[in-house]
Amino acid sequence: QLQLVESGGGLVQPGGSLRLSCAASGSSLDYYAIGWFRQAPGKQREGISCISVSGSSTNYADSVKGRFTISRDNAKKTVYLQMNSLKPEDTAVYYCAAFKTAVPSIASTQPSWYDYWGQGTQVTVSS
Repeated sequence: QLQLVESGGGLVQPGGSLRLSCAASGSSLDYYAIGWFRQAPGKQREGISCISVSGSSTNYADSVKGRFTISRDNAKKTVYLQMNSLKPEDTAVYYCAAFKTAVPSIASTQPSWYDYWGQGTQVTVSS
């Protein structure tokens, strides 16, 4: 059974950077596409980025495009989300999630595609 654990969240000033990690256990990531999602208080969960099994396909929500970068290291069973130029509106709980696929190039930011979720890590952007 795949398990995901996020880390790297915290408090950062506007304009700052954080790198989130999503570490997998219980299974390799070789057949899983990964997505990053976030949920702010009173708001719906938002898909912000995703990466295919092969790493060849990535997608970003318009709200983070140009500021966030997703990457993966299957050997380390870890997916990363580098977040730069952070804004107060990026404040949320960030989750990683995974779905199994035989298609190495497929990726999605739709939460309904995902079967495995981490517990989340809080990111707060404030001065």
